[in-house]
Amino acid sequence: MLSKLYIENIAVIERADIDFSKGFNVLTGETGAGKSILVDSINAVLGQRTSRELIRTGADKAFVSAEFENVSPIVLQELAELGYEPEPESGGTVMLRREIRSDGKNTVRINGRPASISDLRTIGRLLINIHGQHENQALMSVDRHMKYLDSMGGYSEKLAEYASIYKAYASAARELSRMRTDDAEKARRADMLRFQINEIESAEITVGETESLKKRGRAIENAERISGALNGAYGLINGGDESDGALSALQQSAALLAEISSVCEGSGGLAERLSSMVYELEDISSDISSMNDENEFNPSELDEIETRLETLAKIRRKYGDEQEALDYLEKARAELDSIERSDELLAEMTQKARDCYHRALQAAEELTGLRKEAGERFCDAVRRELAFLDMPSVRLAVDIQPCNLNIHGADTVEFLISANPGEPPKPIGKIASGGELSRIMLAIKTVLADIDDIDTMIFDEVDTGISGRAAHKVGVKLHEVSRSRQIICITHLAQMAAQADTHLLIKKNVSEGRTYTSVTPLSFEMRKQELARINGGDVITDSMLQTAEELLNNAGFFA
Repeated sequence: MLSKLYIENIAVIERADIDFSKGFNVLTGETGAGKSILVDSINAVLGQRTSRELIRTGADKAFVSAEFENVSPIVLQELAELGYEPEPESGGTVMLRREIRSDGKNTVRINGRPASISDLRTIGRLLINIHGQHENQALMSVDRHMKYLDSMGGYSEKLAEYASIYKAYASAARELSRMRTDDAEKARRADMLRFQINEIESAEITVGETESLKKRGRAIENAERISGALNGAYGLINGGDESDGALSALQQSAALLAEISSVCEGSGGLAERLSSMVYELEDISSDISSMNDENEFNPSELDEIETRLETLAKIRRKYGDEQEALDYLEKARAELDSIERSDELLAEMTQKARDCYHRALQAAEELTGLRKEAGERFCDAVRRELAFLDMPSVRLAVDIQPCNLNIHGADTVEFLISANPGEPPKPIGKIASGGELSRIMLAIKTVLADIDDIDTMIFDEVDTGISGRAAHKVGVKLHEVSRSRQIICITHLAQMAAQADTHLLIKKNVSEGRTYTSVTPLSFEMRKQELARINGGDVITDSMLQTAEELLNNAGFFA
């Protein structure tokens, strides 16, 4: 449950530190005091989309933190999977924090660790369910009706199984549609592929060939220079008719040093080193001679290289470098094979798509049966809740009609209501008033409350369009639901506020030209004052206070 909420620099709230209790918490206050801002702050710390406009005028950043105690095992498991598991000494307390800066950047932490908005939203959805006025209007959207019914059904595994089967069918259907191209287009494509395959195969490409040919070409263009350098080096090593070369000089030097080795210490070692140099120089001389032999070029070879490079350049312009051209060749061969075998493959894919369709249809029919069973239970449960909420004559029906297969099955689901005995059920969005929508949605939320594992439910002005006895019944129902989970409710009605275990007052004050909002827990006497204000306005009489006290006493609260 949400135990603490800290708000700083959010709109008119400069700073607020709010403690929530178990059970039924209610917040009241004059219009414009900041009740909606409180909900905006909670939405922000749950990772919902927000705006820098939310930052209090004059501040460069806003901050919200929420502390949750005794969270469910599902939340703990999700936290562990995301890497935000609470520390053992925290007792399982979960802390969410979000800082919103004027430059649009956000800083998010979960249990003290840096986190993303996405992770914050994932955890937030498991911690709090917020029901605002907009959700009453969402009840008028037929698209939401199936979601409510499926939540009641308890067949989430079947829904996931069907979705997997349907995706396989949709994939097969798309592939089949792709394969059923025009025969003339297939023929044109096949001709093109054959031409491209022949062009690449005829080129007999090898990876790295272009670079190798370019190197060979540069060598041919510099053949004379290369030959001169090799011959010159060979002559300097081996000598010629007019002079001895370096090799002869080394040999003579080694011989002279060897002759004095017996009388000159160290000269023998030098002679051996010179002999080693002689052997190395002989090897170098041999390599130069071989290189010179290899440097003999056919004059026509350069023309052949240029022709080959032109061929490779043409291939490169069309298909990319050597490796890319060879990769394209393999793909072209596979596509051509697919086209040439199209009749056989088309028959195979047709059968696959047909099999997938029948499996999806069978799974969808099973879902339809489950939805009809869930619809009966759902209607009975909602009808009982509506009777308690002073709508005993309202009858809810779930209209399930067949439709084409889609990701949700083969059904359309719409809620119908009959407001008066003898009247046929009609679409809920066409005949329900604002007050009826509020109570119907509360009835649905009450029915679904025991199905989900969310510990905290927030109702933002669920009292829209209701008053008197109906408001009292709504308050009693919220108090009843709060026995199994935490309820936080923003209301304008004293009948509902009197049912709360904890009553918080949101009050707006003006000081030195600035507006400030405070949130204060109320004692029994303070609650009497607030309930009297809600019922009668600024001038509070003794009879108003007496009525307020009776409301509290009837709800089980005494001074």
